[in-house]
Amino acid sequence: MKTIKYFLAFAIIATFTFSCKNEVKPEIKTVEVENSEIKELDPNATYAQAEFTIDGMMCAVGCAATIQKKISEMEGVKSAKVDFDKKLAKVEYDEAKVTPTLLTKTVTNVSDTYKVSDMKTVDNL
Repeated sequence: MKTIKYFLAFAIIATFTFSCKNEVKPEIKTVEVENSEIKELDPNATYAQAEFTIDGMMCAVGCAATIQKKISEMEGVKSAKVDFDKKLAKVEYDEAKVTPTLLTKTVTNVSDTYKVSDMKTVDNL
């Protein structure tokens, strides 16, 4: 009987001793950004704004985000926004470096399922 009491006392003390050390410390990560990733806009450039429909997108996270990223990475593109629900893309770009044809080609190069239509230049995004 004494052995069971000692064993129970040891188990209770061990449980309290080791269970109180569940301190969660936040993990800190440092991310370095290269200077080449930062876009420098030409102050003398003439910017145009285009709006067009993209058919064939299946989801907002994969399709729309991927298309938006690819357009944004183009040299001469100031901003790009792809709205999955409206199937609409709005892009502001440097007319000397980007053309509507190049925008269409970039979208269709992401996947053959995407089709660009109703390309038009707009006054205000």
